Amino acid sequence: QVRLVESGGGLVQAGGSLRLSCTASGSIDRVNTMGWYRQGPGNEREFVASLTSGGNTNYADYVKGRFTMSRDNAKNTAYLQMNSLRPEDTAVYYCYSHVRTMFSITNDFWGQGTQVTVSS
Repeated sequence: QVRLVESGGGLVQAGGSLRLSCTASGSIDRVNTMGWYRQGPGNEREFVASLTSGGNTNYADYVKGRFTMSRDNAKNTAYLQMNSLRPEDTAVYYCYSHVRTMFSITNDFWGQGTQVTVSS
């Protein structure tokens, strides 16, 4: 089985920064794309950012220029550096990873989510 664990969420004032981390562990053969989604109060889950194992990034328009995603492939860990945070960034942030397991099964796995709250 594959497990994703996020950390780094918390409470921050508008204009502040947070850095989220997500580590994949378990029966992993290869971690392909890693990324982040978020779900704010009363909203549907929405895409935030993704990063392929080859280094290609993709960002939602509402975070471009403020959020930066990186990863350490050796540690199967992804990071989301969030700067210039706004109250509308308040959400539960979920990490996901497209993984090929040691059993040659490829699937998307999700973390449990980490709360980010931005006060005005």
